[in-house]
Amino acid sequence: MGMSTRRELLRDLGLASAGLAVTPSILSAAPRTPPSRKLTVACIGVGAQGLRVLLDLLRLDAVQVVAVCDVNRASSDYLEWGADELRGKVRKVLGDASYGANWTGPMAGREVAQGIANAFYAKETGKASYSGCAAYEDFRDLLAREHDLDAVAISTPDHWHAVIAIAAMRAGKHVYSQKPMAHSVAEARAMERVAAETGRATQVSIFNSNTLASRQVHDLLRSGIIGEVRSVDIWTRRASAFWKQGLPTPTVADPVPDGLNWDMWLGPAPKRPYNKIYLPFIWRAWYDFGCGALGDMGEYGFDTIMRALELGVPDRIESSTTERFPESYPVASAVHFRYPKHDTRGEVTLTWYDGGIQPGRPAELPVDAPMSVDGEGVLYTGDKGKLLTAFMGQEARLLTPDGKVSLAVPPVAKHEDPYEPSRPEWGGTATSADSGHYLEWVAACRGGKPALANYAYERPIVEGLMLGCISVRTGETIEWDEANARMTRGSALAQSLLKPEMRAPWTI
Repeated sequence: MGMSTRRELLRDLGLASAGLAVTPSILSAAPRTPPSRKLTVACIGVGAQGLRVLLDLLRLDAVQVVAVCDVNRASSDYLEWGADELRGKVRKVLGDASYGANWTGPMAGREVAQGIANAFYAKETGKASYSGCAAYEDFRDLLAREHDLDAVAISTPDHWHAVIAIAAMRAGKHVYSQKPMAHSVAEARAMERVAAETGRATQVSIFNSNTLASRQVHDLLRSGIIGEVRSVDIWTRRASAFWKQGLPTPTVADPVPDGLNWDMWLGPAPKRPYNKIYLPFIWRAWYDFGCGALGDMGEYGFDTIMRALELGVPDRIESSTTERFPESYPVASAVHFRYPKHDTRGEVTLTWYDGGIQPGRPAELPVDAPMSVDGEGVLYTGDKGKLLTAFMGQEARLLTPDGKVSLAVPPVAKHEDPYEPSRPEWGGTATSADSGHYLEWVAACRGGKPALANYAYERPIVEGLMLGCISVRTGETIEWDEANARMTRGSALAQSLLKPEMRAPWTI
């Protein structure tokens, strides 16, 4: 089933549970897709974000969720975007205001996800019960046993993305996966290569790849309204506003929670004792599991910038940070990316800021006008003016040398959108991803054109981000030869991070 209009701001994540409850009359209001024509999907990784993806996929009539997989059986310690967010979203999808009344906290895990899927399909089919959604602890078992499976949606920590995606594609499955697409340069290249070799449809969870706001930024910049863009600044208040970074490595072990397969959670990462400082959610701060603020948010913001300016891969990256730690990303960093000139534009410098720091305020912006939206933003500087937007292109404002701010920016050109949602009664999505973003991928799985955020498109973006992570970790200036996939400047340590060693038996 379709869902409502596009989500405009990341801050709306906590509001996605508002709206009408799902009732049997709504579920039966539209013609149904025959079961034989549905895309069968398994959700691998059903913690908080994976549960949100599951809820989105359940609401798509073109999809049938047939399995879930997670190394955690169930627990109530997940992070929510707002008070009672997860339970509220589940209640809405199930049309059951009493669901989760006994929850002691935000619940997720494979048994929780399986129960939600089976309850949804029971209601949808008018049955007292339904047991068609299986649950697995190990994704290898899922791929081996689910013979009629078409595709997987991967919502694991970053260090698992490539291993699972590549295994799934080689097993003949299409793949939808969370950002960042990969955990290293080598992983990103391998994912792109295997997708091409297998012909599988792919999509990264960069929902703003085709939003109206992003398209407006593309049109504005390509119109030449601010002239040739020489530099871009992008800033976010991650990670300090959401999780902690700059952490010392723990020296003691905590008991492994009941139901969690810690060794499988570690997977390709080096073996280490369990400690509650690693999860849930805080794993993003640690080199072995996440990519820090740059990896967590960079692909969103960079996607809009790359599509507008066609930047490709940087050839030089340098950074400055707060105190560095042996295994954890710093509290804040500034990363400078240089994109070489080509036939259609000159050299562009892009500077990333995280942890609450941001660039200097543009002189053209009136003193009483906010520079950021929720502490985040993007500033494009051209030789005829500047364009200031929210992190993913929203709330565009033109700044002119005479100090005027134009809020009434020129309208965006009309674009064909074959995936426009048609069921507004569903309200907003659970993840803030537009339903059209998922439907692009569904159409690609059925032989249509590639989804916009496919692995081939996103690989250059992620390659630059992973090089930025290396600079942040080492403090070095990195110079990169994309054509030959090699560092022309960088220490042995920096070069080793292009393809970190994986713990046996995991490979890409």
